[in-house]
Amino acid sequence: MQAVVLAAGKGTRLRPLTDEKPKGLVEVDGDPILTHCFDRLLDLGATEFVVVVGYRKEDIIDYYGDSYGDVPITYCHQREANGLAHALLTTEEYIDDDFMLILGDNVFEANLADVVRRQTEERTDAAFLVEEVPYEDASRFGVCITNDYGEITEVVEKPDDPPSNLVMTGFYTFSPAIFHACHLVQPSDRGEYELSDAVDLLIRSGRTIDAIPLDGWRIDVGYPEDRDEAERRLQEGETAEEAESASG
Repeated sequence: MQAVVLAAGKGTRLRPLTDEKPKGLVEVDGDPILTHCFDRLLDLGATEFVVVVGYRKEDIIDYYGDSYGDVPITYCHQREANGLAHALLTTEEYIDDDFMLILGDNVFEANLADVVRRQTEERTDAAFLVEEVPYEDASRFGVCITNDYGEITEVVEKPDDPPSNLVMTGFYTFSPAIFHACHLVQPSDRGEYELSDAVDLLIRSGRTIDAIPLDGWRIDVGYPEDRDEAERRLQEGETAEEAESASG
């Protein structure tokens, strides 16, 4: 399965770590964040990396070159930071079938394989790894509403008043139907083409999106203290049970 990696952001909240490098090359426990992403995707059997670059794109291209772990890399350039749906559309011509999508500023030690398995075995239209977070933190993320069958029925992007505390984690599988939905998305109040809006269009068109609960941990490396926390967990080899205890 192909793997799309979104790595075009400036990482302004990570300054000063991103003053002289893109966010994806910020090191966590001795390796760039993107290396952690690539390693997880290799474990999942990725056949090609399709990497969306933007800010300081040459740094990423020079660092990784044409392949990683014998898996070829194709680079796509997002010229303007217009949102995740816009970034994903830059990859459309290179995607042949169902694919994995990972946000290139996340560090995972989690059950990503369960998401891929659901996509391949159930032939669902999409599957998302989701986790419960404190309500006061949910407004930082795309918030999911699910039905009794564990299917996502609505996604709200960074709401001021979250309708739930179940959030998207930054790892997804999709069928190519997501591209048609991305083409239909209109700019949000933030002026961006939101992936969550494309997901809602999929849902309204009758597509099935399954929510897979996180087993393990992930850190969205948005601030320097997030980098420090991810590094601590990797160094200590924190288990899923320890992560659940710490979050509870």
